[in-house]
Amino acid sequence: MIPIARSSVLRAARSQIYAARTLTSPTSSALARLLSTLAVLEQRDGKLQGSYASAIAAAQKLGGPVTAFLAGSGVKGTSAAEAAKIKGLDKVIAVENDAYEKGLPENYAPMLLENIKTGDFTHINFTHIIAPHSAFGKSLLPRVAALLDVQQISDITAIESEDTFVRPIYAGNAILTVQSSDKVKVITVRGTAFQGVELEGGSAEIVDGVDTNAPAQTEWVSEELTKSERPDLATASRVVSGGRGLKSKEEFDRVMLPLADALGAAIGASRAAVDSGFADNSLQVGQTGKNVAPELYLCAGISGAIQHLAGMKDSKVIAAINKDPEAPIFQVADVGLVGDLFDKVPELTEKVKSA
Repeated sequence: MIPIARSSVLRAARSQIYAARTLTSPTSSALARLLSTLAVLEQRDGKLQGSYASAIAAAQKLGGPVTAFLAGSGVKGTSAAEAAKIKGLDKVIAVENDAYEKGLPENYAPMLLENIKTGDFTHINFTHIIAPHSAFGKSLLPRVAALLDVQQISDITAIESEDTFVRPIYAGNAILTVQSSDKVKVITVRGTAFQGVELEGGSAEIVDGVDTNAPAQTEWVSEELTKSERPDLATASRVVSGGRGLKSKEEFDRVMLPLADALGAAIGASRAAVDSGFADNSLQVGQTGKNVAPELYLCAGISGAIQHLAGMKDSKVIAAINKDPEAPIFQVADVGLVGDLFDKVPELTEKVKSA
């Protein structure tokens, strides 16, 4: 794997050059026919989960046939049928077994490897293996890459060619263009970077996958899920986030939750707010939390640390409320309001309600 540093101007120029070559090169269509991508999708309780559409969008951008892969309890009649409707998929491979329902990578990875290879283990069916850069993808694909003896390319945000990809490093402060010489490319994709998949209109064939019944080295004990009527943070079109400036969990709930409800938005939080106990860990936005790119990202009491900006700077409109006019958040905000959030946020909430 060869890292190639690029400035933003050079990256843009290279992308335009590559696009032009793709349109004019007589070999591009021939190359596309040699590509074959497996998009590994997460499902839970019969429903597709996370940024599954981004994995399919990235696979379609590569060119060539795209196959989806699902495993779990009763997936053929539920999540696999849902995936088969996605336009642009050639096939959906489904493995029905309760052992894979929770996505434990210790037994999921060997089973997935068998479906990537043919029965004699000497030929690989796919040139690219893609999954979302979620907890599921981040725990599964490194094991698959190790079993294939290749290097994984993580958290890509753009595809320049079938072997060249763009990914952020240093909390998004630098962009790296990576070229891989591996026969099989194992890739996780940032969910906010690939869009445009049509979820209806497809008629992909659903086929049975190979189940190795590999014994798990890990036992699933239990889970505690936080249920909310608010939109899911990772996919919401509007997000309201609070930071350490809210001073306590009681104030976080009193000030931020009514605004989120008035806007029909999901709730987010900075790492400082999560570490202070103001909000649950599942609501953290940033480098070590969730990456979001809503139509509106409204934050209050967040100064704008690099780690937080890495998780939300792709938002279409960023609005910030902070009493410090020199706060870094104002450098990326489209709209800024300098003032005491304990006065400004309730006032904004009332105006939203009245509107």
